[in-house]
Amino acid sequence: MNGDEQLLRGRVYGHDHDDPDPGPRPGRTYVELTGGPLDGLLLDVTGWTPDEIDAGAALTTELGQFPGGRALYDPRPGETGRFHWTGDTP
Repeated sequence: MNGDEQLLRGRVYGHDHDDPDPGPRPGRTYVELTGGPLDGLLLDVTGWTPDEIDAGAALTTELGQFPGGRALYDPRPGETGRFHWTGDTP
């Protein structure tokens, strides 16, 4: 695991890198992002409907193939708690 990966692990997507408490908050629901540029981050899905969760997420990032583009993450059928990277888009 390189330094960038260690920085991301256990942090919540969307929290500032200099946030003194970038980890998960009590009472919230998270999925782990696996693979791709956001590997190890947690995504807050509190309040998402089952259909929204099934649709996955297109997350803005500077770390992917297209800086300023989006990293695509989707759930796998029958698996909960994780979204898996499926690619990047501009």
